Amino acid sequence: MIDVILTDIEGTTSSISFVKDVLFPYARRHMHDFVARHGEEPSVRHWLDVVRGEAGLDRDDLNGLVATLQRWIDEDRKHTALKALQGMIWQHGYERGDYRAHVYPEVAARLRAWSAQGLSLYVYSSGSVPAQKLLFRHTDAGDLSSLFSGYFDTEVGGKRETHSYTRIAESIGKPASSILFLSDIVEELDAAQRAGMATTWLCRAPLACPADARHPCVTDFDAVRI
Repeated sequence: MIDVILTDIEGTTSSISFVKDVLFPYARRHMHDFVARHGEEPSVRHWLDVVRGEAGLDRDDLNGLVATLQRWIDEDRKHTALKALQGMIWQHGYERGDYRAHVYPEVAARLRAWSAQGLSLYVYSSGSVPAQKLLFRHTDAGDLSSLFSGYFDTEVGGKRETHSYTRIAESIGKPASSILFLSDIVEELDAAQRAGMATTWLCRAPLACPADARHPCVTDFDAVRI
């Protein structure tokens, strides 16, 4: 029996283009100004020091630091420090009203329906937990953040690693078999399945579910079977 819905974001609740074409460029454009203005704040300095250490940069090399972070954005690198810093920049964008987060048309109603049915909703995304909360608080369908009981990012582990899903189940306090994971990435679904979770593959238009899909496959949230 499924008690919990665990959902990915990009390609699942929200379009990949919103992240790639809106959020990533916004963070890239504002990275230099953000680091220059906020780099000595403890919460920011911590993550900048992580980047400096990994990239072998001197503490006073601002241009090198920014260039490294911008290159990681271009590479779509799933680095926890980058994700944390991007989330801080995106917060300013949301608060200024520079953009609203995209969700697919049926997502908000389906999330509300699942919550009303007594299912617990969680998010697992490569974006930082603060960035996830911001996205669902500022969607084009309104504030959806109160629907979720918790959020997980790559600090729990990589999304293609089985132990990440085991840790999530342990954190939620539910057997893995009672959790349904939704994602558009087969390798993530494979890892969740190995951990014992139920899975559903989102193949949104213009994609179509293949005949030989090894996970239950749907084109939108309305077609998900609990």
